[in-house]
Amino acid sequence: MQAQTVAEMTIAELKDLIRQVVDDRLRRQQPEPKDERSVQEILRSMEEHRWTPPPGTPTASQMIIEERNQWRQGM
Repeated sequence: MQAQTVAEMTIAELKDLIRQVVDDRLRRQQPEPKDERSVQEILRSMEEHRWTPPPGTPTASQMIIEERNQWRQGM
């Protein structure tokens, strides 16, 4: 088979090529490991690892507004 550019392919040939590439990548994809923990264990872990900012810490929207105001002052 002679090599072709995409511009030389018919729509059907291009679709076949795309299917081949996608199928090949799906076959080579590694399966994700299954988490064997129970829902309760996962929720407990989330609770243990949750971080709460100290009182008085600005919210994300407050930080965005402050940064926008600083940017506008430079104009």
